[in-house]
Amino acid sequence: MTTRYATIITDDAGEEIVSSIGQFEGGPPNIRTGKAEQVADGVLIGMVRGGPVDPVDGFGFPDGAPGASGRAVGIAKANEAAERHAKSVKSGKRGGKAKDAAPVDETIDPDAKTDA
Repeated sequence: MTTRYATIITDDAGEEIVSSIGQFEGGPPNIRTGKAEQVADGVLIGMVRGGPVDPVDGFGFPDGAPGASGRAVGIAKANEAAERHAKSVKSGKRGGKAKDAAPVDETIDPDAKTDA
């Protein structure tokens, strides 16, 4: 059975913030910074302990934040998409050829000198 853990870090103002979330079997993961804590399914990245907006299991977004439908979740989703893209580039599993690529008509001379 897997258990959901969040990595909790403390910011400069002393607030405890959820910085990452993952599913693990057995005990909490070993982490270098912050602490790992078991959390409920509704806890999201960017929530703070005791936050009043969209509270779940003692965590919520900070006062004045737009909540789960707002910017924090959008940033997290954008970061996930960027990570997936970076992994696909690294493994060579990229999409099709670029549609706007122009054919090269000239042969490049590797021995040619440039002014640069």
